[in-house]
Parts: sequence; structure tokens; C-alpha cells
Amino acid sequence: MTNKYLTIYNQLIEQIKSGKIPPQTLLPSENELSDQYQTSRETIRKALNLLSQNGYIQKVRGKGSIVIDVSKFDFPVSGLVSFKELSGKMANKPNTIVNQLELIKPDSFIRQQLQLSGKDQVWKIVRTREIGGEKIILDKDYLNYKYVPSLTEEICSDSIYQYLENELNLAISFAKKEIVVQEPSTEDRELLDLEGFHNVVVIKSHVYLDDASLFQYTESRHRPDKFRFVDFARRPQR
Repeated sequence: MTNKYLTIYNQLIEQIKSGKIPPQTLLPSENELSDQYQTSRETIRKALNLLSQNGYIQKVRGKGSIVIDVSKFDFPVSGLVSFKELSGKMANKPNTIVNQLELIKPDSFIRQQLQLSGKDQVWKIVRTREIGGEKIILDKDYLNYKYVPSLTEEICSDSIYQYLENELNLAISFAKKEIVVQEPSTEDRELLDLEGFHNVVVIKSHVYLDDASLFQYTESRHRPDKFRFVDFARRPQR
């Protein structure tokens, strides 16, 4: 016999997937659901916890349980593509907001990431990606001035890689990537719509030219409910 909380869980999933309960809907309270399903609050709480663990709802303090959009954007882990190239496959066309474009003397952390000396300069670009009216990606790019002598806000709002490859004739070749989950920074909180979210998924990339010159360090910071991080793997032939 199936536990009642699993029955409730599966019924709610079916309603979410079918669109009967659309994204951003605030579910009834535990007391209301208890009355609706004629069961205890503890049973309802188990069903809601399972929905939360599997990415169907987000529990927000003081509000309740909000239904998450279960249609997510595929974000390739191993590929080296620009956001503009990715956005071409999205139904909702994103908007890029350039929060900062500045030529700076890098701090010790960025010097270490790009293997720079104290005299080197870098472009710092901070951009927010807004999709479907929500700010859900924060991209922080650091480009070695030695390879990118000029950059404009117009270029940054469109496609930096298109400019680097077509105008500066740079041959972007490969990247080393690391994926971590972190608590949102103050900057994340200011520039992204993170109410109710306690983590961001951060993809750190060191990007190289075809002569193996390291020219870019990037942190792409994602709200976790909107993306699937995908890859293709093949088992080696014996």
C-alpha cells in the first residue's frame, strides 16, 4: 500500500507538470492542504518536503511554498559557447544588463587566476542576464588587456566572443571549468532575483587561446532552479 504522503506528492507533481498549478503559484497552507486531502499536517509536510527536495517547489519564509518552473534551460558543461549562442535556442529571448565595464589593476585573486604580474591590467565586466523578466545569471568576466586592448558597453551587451573572434581575430580554443555551489554573495543578492534561494551554482572558467595563452577568467553565477547542467559522456572502448 502506497504511503498517503506519496500519493499526495504524485498528485501535486501531476498538476504541476500539466500546468494545472502554474509556476509561481503559492500553494495552499499546510492546514488548507490537510483539510483538502483529509489527512494530518505531518503527512502534508512530508509531501511538501519531497516536492522541495526534487525541485518542484521553493519554500519561502513568511510566504509558504511557491511552485518552481520545471522547464529548465540546458547549460552545457563541457562546451565552450557564448551566452548569445546559447540564447538563440531559448524560447524567451534574454536581456543582458551591463552592470560594470572597467579597466582595472587586478587584485591578488584575479592576478593568480590569470597568472599576471602586478603591472598588468584587466577588463572587468559584470553582466546580469534577465530571462522571462527574472534576473537569474550573473556573469563576471576578467579579460587580459594584453589580448583585448579595447572594449565597449555595446560589445558587452551583445557578444564579447563574437567581437574577439571576428574583430580582434583571436582564436579561442579551450577552457578548464569548475562547478561549485556557494551561498549568494552581497553582489548576487543585489543583482539577481534570489528571494527564497540560499545557494547559487557557480561555473568558474579559465579560457585559453589556441597557443595556450590564458586570457580570460569567468565566474558565471546561476540561480539553481532555472538550469540543468548537461554533458555527454562515452565509456572508453576496450
